[in-house]
Amino acid sequence: MNIVVLDGYAVNPGDLNWDQLHALGNLKIHDRTPQDKIIERATNADILITNKCILNESIFDELPKLKYIGLFATGYNNIDINAAKERNIVVCNSAEYSTPSVAQHVFALILELTNNVGLHNQSVHNNEWAVAKDWCYLQKPIIELAGKTLGIYGLGNIGSAVAHIALALGMNVIATRKSNKAPENALVQLVTENELLSNSDILTLHAPLSDDNFEFIHKASLQKMKNSAFLINTGRGGLINEADLRDALSNNTIAAAALDVLQIEPPVLNHILVGLPNCIITPHQAWASHESRARLLNIVADNISAFINGKPNFNLAT
Repeated sequence: MNIVVLDGYAVNPGDLNWDQLHALGNLKIHDRTPQDKIIERATNADILITNKCILNESIFDELPKLKYIGLFATGYNNIDINAAKERNIVVCNSAEYSTPSVAQHVFALILELTNNVGLHNQSVHNNEWAVAKDWCYLQKPIIELAGKTLGIYGLGNIGSAVAHIALALGMNVIATRKSNKAPENALVQLVTENELLSNSDILTLHAPLSDDNFEFIHKASLQKMKNSAFLINTGRGGLINEADLRDALSNNTIAAAALDVLQIEPPVLNHILVGLPNCIITPHQAWASHESRARLLNIVADNISAFINGKPNFNLAT
């Protein structure tokens, strides 16, 4: 089997190895592949592995040897699944590899908004503590999480892990989910979307992006939120209308946002949310702990092995 990795750098910038994939076939690894180079690099591939490259019908038509697409990701909105099925190309995503890492990052963002650790650290390094009149000072108030309500939009694996942490911190947890399945934890209350928006002190987004929820957060939904509320997004940038969020943050419709994802990544220079004092942005790194990326490589290799052995994981993307 000829295996081609189209964009491997984010998953393995050099601190992991590719041994699992080398053992499965003739492996060619590209750190990054621009869209106009995909066909050239994938011409002889039986198996393609990608994270963000867009693979559509026109590309499949140029790759008659292609039998399998493995994803370094849980989401597969960059793959034309229907076109792949029509050509008997198996597509497998990678589920659950990033759950602990993303849940941890959610609370890193929340705690930065509530405890302002970075702000006070910088203050100390600017010698403001050394010249202070008192042994303690606050540049911004510290907000206690216990007793606050965390709203979770999308109670899947990651949303459930976030709920577990929130409950441990003494928070109330409300959530929406696509199915009517009861939450695994009886302390999590399922509510309507309107209730989620209006009752959350902190709203965190974890639903997969779809046509139905594109820009779920927009002017009208933001206006339903508390003006003291925080918005967290470690899901997909497309869940938020960024212009509406900018206006809401500028007008104090909500208090703050902390984002790990944007609609276009990398963002354009001088992005409309960059520079806002009440908006924290990290570069789509919630998933990227060393442990998470190692799990991801193992899952991708296991999925390919299952396919080669005639038992592909159809319970995933296909």
